[in-house]
Amino acid sequence: MNAFDLVIFDCDGVLVDSEQITNLVFAAMLSEIGLPTTLEYISNTFVGHPMTACLEIIQESLGKPIPDNFVTEFRQRNKKDLSEKLKPIKGIHDVLPQITTSYCVASNSVHEMIQTKLGVAGLLPYFEGKLFSVTDVARGKPHPDLFLYAAEKMKVHPQRCVVVEDTVIGVQAGFNAGMKVFGYAEHSNPQKLQAVGASVVFNSMRLLPNLLEQYEDLN
Repeated sequence: MNAFDLVIFDCDGVLVDSEQITNLVFAAMLSEIGLPTTLEYISNTFVGHPMTACLEIIQESLGKPIPDNFVTEFRQRNKKDLSEKLKPIKGIHDVLPQITTSYCVASNSVHEMIQTKLGVAGLLPYFEGKLFSVTDVARGKPHPDLFLYAAEKMKVHPQRCVVVEDTVIGVQAGFNAGMKVFGYAEHSNPQKLQAVGASVVFNSMRLLPNLLEQYEDLN
């Protein structure tokens, strides 16, 4: 019997190589409003969090109101850069057809951005009707709500799900949902992903089909 009935993919950093592009836009805009910062700080502080949580952190650091158009402008600039520069994660186009289990995507991003990113990367056909966003639930990652919502909509028990995540808060969300978590660590710290609950850590997406099969053989 298969170990899993559903594979839940994060989007950014797992399906599409978007984080560097988005981080550069975010860094530029923070500098423009008076918060010059480093890409390392952005990666450690903001990556994986929903925009509402990011705004709370920015507001606290800035000590004055954030410009009203900040989010709108960020999304416009980010969308433009993504449409010009975004690439799929290496190997993902080869990997998805090899996965015989049902799969979906659950992201702390909004629906429009998920669709834009997957569309630019040529991945949208794989996930039509199987896109779940932070806007679908009350709380984003690291809370388990989004993954539990995805499992419910896909009609799969949480214990029969495996989450593929590349961030600490994403791994925490999957672990908190009672799901197995595979940590994709090509651009992440594998020890940090393991420390918060990743059962398996791997650094090449091409390894995923075999890892899923091997996990099935062990169970």
